[in-house]
Amino acid sequence: MTSLDFTPAPAVAPASRRVLQHAMIEAKLLVRNGEQLLLALVIPVGVMIIGRIVGGPFGDLGSLVPSVLGLAVFSSAFTSVAIATGFERRYGVLERLAATPLGRSGLLAGKTLAVIMIVVGQLIVISVVGLLVGWRPQFGPVSALAGLVIMILAIATFSCLALLLAGRLRAEATLGLANLLYLIFAAAGGLVVPVDSYPAILRPVLPFLPTAALGEGLRAASVGTALWWPVLVLAGWLVISGLAARATFRWTS
Repeated sequence: MTSLDFTPAPAVAPASRRVLQHAMIEAKLLVRNGEQLLLALVIPVGVMIIGRIVGGPFGDLGSLVPSVLGLAVFSSAFTSVAIATGFERRYGVLERLAATPLGRSGLLAGKTLAVIMIVVGQLIVISVVGLLVGWRPQFGPVSALAGLVIMILAIATFSCLALLLAGRLRAEATLGLANLLYLIFAAAGGLVVPVDSYPAILRPVLPFLPTAALGEGLRAASVGTALWWPVLVLAGWLVISGLAARATFRWTS
């Protein structure tokens, strides 16, 4: 005779499932937020269309579209992460999630995966729009690899910088400063406008900025040239910002 056991047997979901579910939630929240959607897609696509019409310092489509791709990476990995994390820390979301089976490492992994999901979506949409307006990239195997490495390092670097900002400042200060830095680096950080278009006095300094490293690396990759100095610049920023964020980040407000 078979006996049935109806005793409850609760168990924690596997770590991979916890991280994936949290990443899906994070991504959905970002997509549903009007301000974040503005930063992620509307502004980059608008810059590309305006740059296509105006030309001038924006360069031709061969440099404009990869510049906008870099702007999209910066908006999601830095501005969106900083603002969302700042308000999550203010309202006690971070400390509560960190106390669940998800844990701090799972929380950070979920955020990282969510950013990657958003960036992939941005790249697809912006690339399609670019192709529709006449962009014809000339990626080669080596240049494509260089561009991919640069983009991965940029996502990690900007995310660490976002956590460094959101982990110390009040949410309102993080909101204002993150948006201000977005405007400054988009306009004057070598991200959208090629470094060669800036005054001669600024050109030796700009390549040391992570935004310029991302912009120049993607612009070169799109025309079939592999630049490796942006990898070194971004790797240096990643180490510094990662260590600083780890040492100073506060989970509570």
